[in-house]
Amino acid sequence: MKNVYKIIPLGGLALFLTPERLEAQESLPNVIFIMADDLGIGDLGCYGQQKIKTPAIDKLAANGMRFTQHYTGSTVSAPSRCSLLTGKHTGNSYIRGNKDQKSANGETYDLSLPKEEVTVADIFKKKNYVTACIGKWGLGGPDTEGHPNRHGFDYFFGYLGQLNAHSYYPSFLWENDNRIMLNKEVYSHDLVMQKALDFVEKNSGSPFFIYLTPTIPHAELIVPEGELGNYEDQFCETPYIGNHYCSQPKPRATYAAMVSRLDKDIQRIMDLLEEKGIADNTIVIFTSDNGAHKEGGHDPAFFNSNGPFRGIKRDLYDGGIRTPFVVHWPAKIGKEKVSYHVSAFWDFMPTVCEIVGERKPSGSDGISYLPALTGEGQQANHDYLYWEFHEEGGKRAILKDQWKLIELFVNNPEKRRYELYNLNSDPGEIADVTGQYPDKLEELKPILGNARSKNPNWNFKEN
Repeated sequence: MKNVYKIIPLGGLALFLTPERLEAQESLPNVIFIMADDLGIGDLGCYGQQKIKTPAIDKLAANGMRFTQHYTGSTVSAPSRCSLLTGKHTGNSYIRGNKDQKSANGETYDLSLPKEEVTVADIFKKKNYVTACIGKWGLGGPDTEGHPNRHGFDYFFGYLGQLNAHSYYPSFLWENDNRIMLNKEVYSHDLVMQKALDFVEKNSGSPFFIYLTPTIPHAELIVPEGELGNYEDQFCETPYIGNHYCSQPKPRATYAAMVSRLDKDIQRIMDLLEEKGIADNTIVIFTSDNGAHKEGGHDPAFFNSNGPFRGIKRDLYDGGIRTPFVVHWPAKIGKEKVSYHVSAFWDFMPTVCEIVGERKPSGSDGISYLPALTGEGQQANHDYLYWEFHEEGGKRAILKDQWKLIELFVNNPEKRRYELYNLNSDPGEIADVTGQYPDKLEELKPILGNARSKNPNWNFKEN
């Protein structure tokens, strides 16, 4: 029998796969990583939400695995996304906060991810995946080292900069290096989701990775006119008078409608995977980049957006960093699975490496959670998790054996203080027990300083 070769077009080149490599290639799973923007862990039905309907995401959880203690990379957007893509916590990642940077044309974008940083997309490219980032990027503007096309992504569509992503009717979006003019006439979320569906349609015949980052439900709170759906007049409303964000007469109904709109679009993705016959061997992950926001008129207390946890976006309490994390992979994960494994965004990189059979890059802080997903092999655990945040006087936190130590006002020695919580007995971080457990406090304090490496853009004032 003659050897059969498959030709895969790749960026204008032809990639020839032998029968042996073709068999390995076709067994690799597709991966769709969906990251909502500022969605709280309590905003989903599968995590206890009562007012907002999220049947598609709830179905993913019912037919897959729901993590109960998964943490974001940070409590705001850019560092959280950097942590996810590079496998480093904010003590070692290059981007540790939201930091503006002017582009050559004077527009404001975000601090650029350096060219030497390895991303999960770079790992997928080693296995000849077709890769896309669709939605919000926030790690570098046009003509910089931080552009997604320079970090392993074959295709990009969406917002390069976070400031532009504050509007759902933007003047323009980017498609690779091309500025697509929209003239504030198109609801960006709908276009982003259509581009994701188009990508699946075009690439269903070969392994693909989509980093899908819709901006819903980040403020501003807005949906196309007449599309509040069943939430119209359902809630008692206090109109929001806008300044940075648009005014919104019905912020509660609008927030709920935005979350449900995202949920319906996720169902469209799942329906397309089924239609293409690739649902069983496609890993679909759903999460959020940080805790719920309180901007643009959103009332997280009304919706219980942070669930039973204290804090919201910009806090290092669990309400700011504990995130929904749902994994759907019928080929490997059974139905109605719940994982209590303590994990974080920087674990995605080593998990991807283990799935595709690549070595974890040096410098990664993550641990693969593949054993937790599949039930095969021994699941390793973190010695500790670490976060740092450079706003509001500087904050650091560490989680070790369910003991959570938070350091506040790091940059102000006169105001600096510590708070200690035991999440086993106090998951809501209500009772600060620094006075009752001084030995535990002294045990954990040195880790806060030792967990981080120096970075010229992110400094703390040390004693």
